[in-house]
Amino acid sequence: MNDIYQFSATNINGETVALEDYRGKVLLIVNTASQCGFTPQFRGLEALYQTYKSRGLVILGFPCNQFGQQEPGDSQEIASFCELNYGVSFPMFEKIDVNGSNAHPLFEYLKTAAPGILGFNAIKWNFSKFLVGRDGKVFKRYASIDTPAGISKDIERLLGLSDAPIKA
Repeated sequence: MNDIYQFSATNINGETVALEDYRGKVLLIVNTASQCGFTPQFRGLEALYQTYKSRGLVILGFPCNQFGQQEPGDSQEIASFCELNYGVSFPMFEKIDVNGSNAHPLFEYLKTAAPGILGFNAIKWNFSKFLVGRDGKVFKRYASIDTPAGISKDIERLLGLSDAPIKA
């Protein structure tokens, strides 16, 4: 598997979305949670989306309840929370597992393509982020503590808005 385009996922409204639909876009794929210390990152993610969506950035949010049971709600509750509290307008998907035997195949691919610190594949916590280039290949993995604003320079490079060389 060479890129993310062979995967699909179910959006928060229950519709199947082929990631092929995002071909040619820069993607930031994030596992999210509504009751986490990192939850305020929704605000920064939405700011990135508003700033760069017209240039080709799409943020994909994947709620996950595997870390401290911090995403207990159903799809409707999650969607309402994200919209009401953070004005989230980027695509959100149904709650998934990112680790273990029931991990979503997309996240299995992402973890293999961009291992974490010391080569460990497992996602450590909510708001881990994967930046994917227009070619559908994983550019870089970011930890939960990496803020959305802190990765904007990499996004700008992938969008062609910066003269800096692209280095993973």
